[in-house]
Amino acid sequence: MSGAIVGHGSAGHRPNRSTRIRRYSGRVRDSSDRWPRWVYGVGEEPDARFSLANERTFLAWIRTGLALIGAGVALIAVGTLSAEHEPAAALAAGLLIAGGIGCGVTGFVRWAGNERRLRLRAPLPASVMMPVLVAVLVSVGLTALFFALPGG
Repeated sequence: MSGAIVGHGSAGHRPNRSTRIRRYSGRVRDSSDRWPRWVYGVGEEPDARFSLANERTFLAWIRTGLALIGAGVALIAVGTLSAEHEPAAALAAGLLIAGGIGCGVTGFVRWAGNERRLRLRAPLPASVMMPVLVAVLVSVGLTALFFALPGG
């Protein structure tokens, strides 16, 4: 009796995907149960691979934001060691922390917008935050380079 599911219907019967979901979770959830409703309440369910890729991109934005905030906090701690460089370190740390917060907000807004567009089968937009993030990192890098040079 190879491939049979014991205790589930007739011998050799394999439940279809929706039956497996129902048995696993107790009930099949529809899109109206999910949050945020303004995202999941429109269109039709996209291919799961696209939704999961969108979620991985969201998590990458979150990781980047956490790294920027961590770098800003570390720079504040290190900047207090040298009174002459403290203002520049505070400025760079502020830019990093603001960039990290921006990454978190952007990640959620982009995830929700992209998920909604996937459900509506609409084209995905370009990112506005990427050039802003590059400008923040270049500013912090140039500030660090200036103060790392002799006499800076």
